[in-house]
Formats: sequence, structure tokens, C-alpha cells
Amino acid sequence: MQMNFWTRILAVPVFTFGLILFAGCSQGTSTDTATASAEQGHGDEHGHDHDHGEEGHNLHGYWCVEHGVPEEICAQCNSKLAAEFQEKGDWCEEHGRPDTQCFIDHPELEEKFIAQYEAKFGEKPSAREEE
Repeated sequence: MQMNFWTRILAVPVFTFGLILFAGCSQGTSTDTATASAEQGHGDEHGHDHDHGEEGHNLHGYWCVEHGVPEEICAQCNSKLAAEFQEKGDWCEEHGRPDTQCFIDHPELEEKFIAQYEAKFGEKPSAREEE
């Protein structure tokens, strides 16, 4: 009988804790996303927000408006990515960006990224903020 008594007493708090834990994990995605973005360097090093877009067009963090490339490969906003590009030897020392993203030395590369954006959104991206 005693085992049954303790099982009942412990079952409620354990079950409640499990529900709280489960509910807590499924919520807070905006905080988790913000934390992940901060850890990746988005918005920290340059102090800009990368969820830009023209009126009514939310890019969901896909496109770095300032640098004209997808966020996931924007080494100018993410120092960890910059280190990876440098390690691979893909780096333009003069302009401080990957050579494969240096529109100053290789203006034709910008069209490649614009085409990638157009394929995803069906329109051209707004002009880069960086000149």
C-alpha cells in the first residue's frame, strides 16, 4: 500500500513538471531566434537589423540588405563566417569580405546573388545599403 501512496504523491508533481518543461520548449522561439542571431553576429557587429524589406515584404532574415547576399553566408555580419572564408582562402583583404562576395572587384557576382533572390521571392531585392 505504501508504494501506491508514494506513487500517487510523486506522480502529480512529475507530470506537472513535464508539462511545464514541454510547454516551455515549444514556446520562446522568438527569444531563441534572437539569441541564435546574436550568437551568429547578426546585428551585433554592425548594429543593424537584418529583417529589412520593402513595405509589406518580410524577408524573415533571409537577405542582408546592407551587403546584398543571403544572411546565412554574409561574412561581413558574421565574424565566424568571415573566419571560415579566410581559412578557405576566399578573402579579399583590400575590401574585408570574401572574394566570392566582393562586388567591388567582381561586379558580376552581384547579379548572381540578385538572381538567387529573384528565384526565391519573384522580384529584385531593394538596392544594397552599402556603397
